[in-house]
Amino acid sequence: MGTALIAAGGVILLLLIVSGFFSGSETALTAVSRGRMHQLEKDGSNSARDVNYLVGDRERVIGAILLGNTFLNILASSFATWVLESQFGERAVAIATIVMTVLILMFAEVLPKTLAIARTDRFALAVAQPMRLIVGVLAPIVGAVQWIVWRVLGIVGIRQEEGDELIDSHEEIRGTVNLHHEEGAVGREHRDMITGVLDLRELQIADVMVHRRSMAGLDADLSPQEIFEALIAAQHTRVPVWRGSQDNIIGILHTAEVVREYALRGGKLADLDVLSMMHEPWFVPDTTTLEEQLKAFRSHRSHFALVVDEYGALQGIVTREDILDEILRDIPDENEAESRGNIRRQKDGSYIVDGTTPIRDINRELDWNLPDEEATTIAGLVIHEARTIPEAKQRFAFYGYTFEILRRQRNQITAIKITPPNVPATSPQM
Repeated sequence: MGTALIAAGGVILLLLIVSGFFSGSETALTAVSRGRMHQLEKDGSNSARDVNYLVGDRERVIGAILLGNTFLNILASSFATWVLESQFGERAVAIATIVMTVLILMFAEVLPKTLAIARTDRFALAVAQPMRLIVGVLAPIVGAVQWIVWRVLGIVGIRQEEGDELIDSHEEIRGTVNLHHEEGAVGREHRDMITGVLDLRELQIADVMVHRRSMAGLDADLSPQEIFEALIAAQHTRVPVWRGSQDNIIGILHTAEVVREYALRGGKLADLDVLSMMHEPWFVPDTTTLEEQLKAFRSHRSHFALVVDEYGALQGIVTREDILDEILRDIPDENEAESRGNIRRQKDGSYIVDGTTPIRDINRELDWNLPDEEATTIAGLVIHEARTIPEAKQRFAFYGYTFEILRRQRNQITAIKITPPNVPATSPQM
């Protein structure tokens, strides 16, 4: 009888080991780094190729794992009950239930899954080839089970094609980068550069353009001398030229070309026809995404465009550098932010911010999370939330921050004091 019990124990142990293999495989193949597996496959790893195949067919893989795991656990429990029945009679069921629950929990679930979590990629590579074989063998049974499951779900109105949408790859990358940043593995500057690239397809030109209020321009009716002096004073490589009104842009002057022609003529402006050197203006809609505009700059072989709204009214200008600045800008830390002209840290922990400062710049420089869906600038956010144009000295509380209007010129908010949530502030008035 002792030999029989030992043999039975060996059979149960074997069943638990195989069950643990299924459990660990489920955890590893679910949590494996798809990016690393993709790169390993490109490097010629057959195991990585098998991992990618299994990850790409998760429904069938999970079905095969659950089928195998459930069968093995039930078989092990039934076998243990049968063996113990000869020794303990009616008490065998209770004893087998307690013993097998502990054994399955410890050695077929917790232990292999803990190992899979600790060594996810290694575990996935090790089990990929046998799991692919098992999935192939169990495919008919799994397919039948899936068919029955979806028929049952159809009764309650759930259709297979109506499953939750897959997580957007951009959002997956963004979430991964933010997670690693919080864990300290990715620096702030690198995080902002990566998320800046991801934002190119979400942000529109209107979010980064130089508004027409701040845009340099030249009146075509000025004298050549005046045009030349204004062109030099503007300190821009390209300057729009208008006639009659700022909305009527008739061309673009390249400062370098004008200066070169001026030098060739020995510094004489009398016979210099500056307007004949203008280039054709290029107009783009303000709803164009940064990703689209960056591609347009490349195909158009230009990096300067005039931005118009849906009515054709001039809104501002956008350059390739404005877009690249969203990715490559030099982002200071909290202490360096004190020296920036548009964001000035105060001794009490608050910040004085120019009203025209983009919300994105504030979030990136101060590591805040103010919403930028409804407004581009911080003044626009305050106006949107207040539902009015605030007066100077008014205070508001939004999103845990306190906003105090310091200056207002006509209908424009020019300076705002922002107090973060962790800094004490007086009670706001609404």
